[in-house]
Amino acid sequence: MINNTLSAACLAVLSLMAATAAHAAPTVYFGENQNPAGVVSGAPLTARTQFLSTLSGVSSQGFEGFAVGAAAPLSLDFTGSGGSTLSATLSGDGAIDNSTAFGRFNTTPGGSKWWDVGGAFVLNFATAISAFGFYGTDVGDFNGQITIDLLDTSGAHTTYTVQNTINGNNAALLFWGFVDSAKSYTQITFGNTSGAGVDFFGFDDMVIGDISQVCTVNCGTVPEPTSLALVGLGLFAAGMTARKARRA
Repeated sequence: MINNTLSAACLAVLSLMAATAAHAAPTVYFGENQNPAGVVSGAPLTARTQFLSTLSGVSSQGFEGFAVGAAAPLSLDFTGSGGSTLSATLSGDGAIDNSTAFGRFNTTPGGSKWWDVGGAFVLNFATAISAFGFYGTDVGDFNGQITIDLLDTSGAHTTYTVQNTINGNNAALLFWGFVDSAKSYTQITFGNTSGAGVDFFGFDDMVIGDISQVCTVNCGTVPEPTSLALVGLGLFAAGMTARKARRA
């Protein structure tokens, strides 16, 4: 009787955990430094390091192979799982730049360029991806926040507004990225709450990864805090039931 009760309680907890995991949103990484002085440092660097720690074998695009002034569309290649190539096409507003006169700056070690943009642009992926991140420079000093719309393989949209400081400092730095171990995405659309041509920013060091590059090391060995709480509640309930059964 006690064993059956314990098994039922554990199954209920596991079912709840599975349902929670099945509907989990992507994990988002964000960090902002309002005074980087043209150097990648502080919270953005920490956020990117944490983002990269969940991935294996990914590569970064710093736009160094393109000529200054080059406009969309751009064809971009990244390293995928098993040595495959992940291809992306960047279309819409923007051009390659290297002038720091307006607060944007390079974030690639040893590099000098970035994608300079003041309107909407779109990234389309030939192979669906499950991880994406970038550095943004000079974001928000003209009352804007970046909007990011993710289109998954089922046709559903997930939209984020990057919580950068509004009317912050010139030449600020941020990192934003997400990792999703359950879904893959075919398109990412960038916009800005201030409208086109107002809050220009630099987009640099873009990283993407396919679902096989997510959580390849120690993935799932430690439950998330929510899962730990559910396990605790389940064990507590099972223990109380067992005590009642012994007293009967």
